[in-house]
Amino acid sequence: MTVLSTYRLQMRGPASGEAFTFADAEKLVDYLADLGVSHLYLSPILTAGVGSSHGYDVTDPTTISAELGGPEGFARLAATARAAGLGLIVDIVPNHVGVDDPTQNAWWWDLLAHGRSSTYCSYFDVDWTLDPDGRIVLPVLGSDDDVADLEVDGDVLRLGDRTWPIAPGTGDGTGAQVHDRQHYKLIGWRHNVCGYRRFFSITSLAGIRQEDRAVFDASHAEVKRWFDEGLVDGIRIDHPDGLSDPAGYLVWLRELTGPDAWIVIEKILAVDEALDTTLPVAGTTGYDALRENGGLFVDPTGLRSLTELVEAAGTTPSDAAREARRLKVEAVTTTLSSELARLCRAVIAATGSDHELLGSSIAALLSHIGVYRSDYQALSAVLPVAMSDTVAENPDLAEPLALLATALEVSVEVSVRLQQLCGAATAKSMEDCLFYRDARLVSLNEVGGEPERFGVSAAEFHQRAAVRAHLWPDAMTTLTTHDTKRGEDVRARIGVLSQVPSLWAEMVQGWESGTPSPDRSTGLFLWQNIFGVWPADGAVTDEHRQRLHGYAEKAIREAALHTTWNDPDESFEGAVHTWLDSIIDGPVGIELSALVARLDPHGRSDALGQKLIALTAPGIPDIYQGTELWEDSLVDPDNRRPVDYGARRKALQSLDHPKMRVVRAALQARAERPDTFLSGGHRPLSASGEHATHLVAYLRGEDVLVAASRWTVRLAETGWGATTLTLPDGTWTDRLTGVTHTGAVPAADLFADLPVALLVRT
Repeated sequence: MTVLSTYRLQMRGPASGEAFTFADAEKLVDYLADLGVSHLYLSPILTAGVGSSHGYDVTDPTTISAELGGPEGFARLAATARAAGLGLIVDIVPNHVGVDDPTQNAWWWDLLAHGRSSTYCSYFDVDWTLDPDGRIVLPVLGSDDDVADLEVDGDVLRLGDRTWPIAPGTGDGTGAQVHDRQHYKLIGWRHNVCGYRRFFSITSLAGIRQEDRAVFDASHAEVKRWFDEGLVDGIRIDHPDGLSDPAGYLVWLRELTGPDAWIVIEKILAVDEALDTTLPVAGTTGYDALRENGGLFVDPTGLRSLTELVEAAGTTPSDAAREARRLKVEAVTTTLSSELARLCRAVIAATGSDHELLGSSIAALLSHIGVYRSDYQALSAVLPVAMSDTVAENPDLAEPLALLATALEVSVEVSVRLQQLCGAATAKSMEDCLFYRDARLVSLNEVGGEPERFGVSAAEFHQRAAVRAHLWPDAMTTLTTHDTKRGEDVRARIGVLSQVPSLWAEMVQGWESGTPSPDRSTGLFLWQNIFGVWPADGAVTDEHRQRLHGYAEKAIREAALHTTWNDPDESFEGAVHTWLDSIIDGPVGIELSALVARLDPHGRSDALGQKLIALTAPGIPDIYQGTELWEDSLVDPDNRRPVDYGARRKALQSLDHPKMRVVRAALQARAERPDTFLSGGHRPLSASGEHATHLVAYLRGEDVLVAASRWTVRLAETGWGATTLTLPDGTWTDRLTGVTHTGAVPAADLFADLPVALLVRT
């Protein structure tokens, strides 16, 4: 079944507290079919940790989660979807498995029980050289002293409610004595030392060795069954960059799924990075398109004022790129120091030489690499250029980098570990740190974004869309995912601040005078997020208050300027929570409500514009659950809240809601004209008149024309004037309003009812 559009559903078992199972998804099939999507797109459905709210901590990749309904429930969902004309796409997680509770992961349990003689020894990327006795180092204790509190309970070791296996014949003696005979060694987590490859720095997620064909076959047996039995049409691959050989893995995967399966990869591209065209996939999961679509609505005239606002507070470095490099070095040498040490040992083993600056040179080198990993064929020049830049910046690193270069040529392990460390360092320094610090315009601080690039010009947007239409017409495009820092409508509203930078600066300075934040840097970041999710009617509910507090706590810990996850500063965090309450309950809340009432219409205008573009520009659009109506989600877990589908069914029935109208009309057009959207190319159209830059338009094929207004705050003052858009020959009907147009159409007429237009040639 051809994939034309997808609708993402977040699956959750009952133990998570808010279940959404296969049976729940089955009840939505009629609604989603009426909405017009071609495929349901499910979050991971393989057996995960009990109570998992996301499914990315898979504990048994060979079975479908019983919590979600098991294989029977999945088969019923697939059959119901097929009967309604819908297909299925499933998210899979090849890079790692969940090991937080060893009793839930049979592979991990067997490895701990039998060590190198385990059937699953080759499945995991274990550092057997880290411990002098060859034991697997597990950083799971509060402190090393906790070993003394271990208790022998039959054939297991217990510490409170945690359990580890005892190797056969080693169970005599005290807990500590038995522990010393095991194939694993329990240590305090604060050492930041780990005996296996992790997912970034998360010790509860252990990397598996998909480069071993036996491991690949075992971990994909259930996935293969889905394709063999025709249950699914495609899969989304989570974080392939973490694997030893992503390109090789994808070749095997294509062999397993067959030539027609739709495969998209969670590959986060740098702004100047092109996806390798040799990969046997349809494209990425769309973070590149997300940046382009949202950036199109950022007003470049706001750059100077918003920059001055944060610089006046001393919160933005004069060189953002330099700050990013500094944070990457810090991530490599601190957060990921265990991985760096393992790489250094591999270099020494490969060359027989060492250098006191080896670790420092690797950290510096990685800070000059702006992509997640550079070993794709299309990126062959990245690593040597980074080496050149690193040595130019610090000539003392020339010798250790020469040592690294030698090791890269003689050791596959060194090459692999360097690339895996690069991706982890990029994620930890950018997405999980800098994006919570940069306060100039936080809607730009998004996965796949580069905040120093202030928006996207129409020229850049059209060029990138044309390239996608030519090279990757079936790539996924998206606006909101389970990983986005803010939902699409929140970003759209925050983006409006680029149109009113002076007003925003004036308001923030006034609020800071009357209700000062505990730290100006933190305040400037949080003010925008508070504005982004402030209720349009000004009524802050208890739930809304709790969500703001939850987000603020996560944000300040990720920023790691005054408090962190590992060492929370209760005093600072308490001050932030008190400050938030004073905003909600005090006069600032009233002023925020007034500002939101003034600017929210423009935010919604931009939200409609980016939504229509996401649904009609080249690529296969994904609709994240619930985003067919206005949504105000922040970062996870906030964006995994249950969706009110009763309200959405009513909105689809009435079609009074502007966003629902846009989504429904665009999906209908895609279903009616698949060739136009799958192979129709992308041709920019230019408006004429004094406000032409406020109008973005393009053709898909010869029969669909899309137009959207932007930067509407200024337009509210001036109107469109004589601005017109000249349509190609023929009569064009707006699928959103039913109005027909020909020739040169005044923008004021084109956007009389909505700030967007979806025209089809009739």
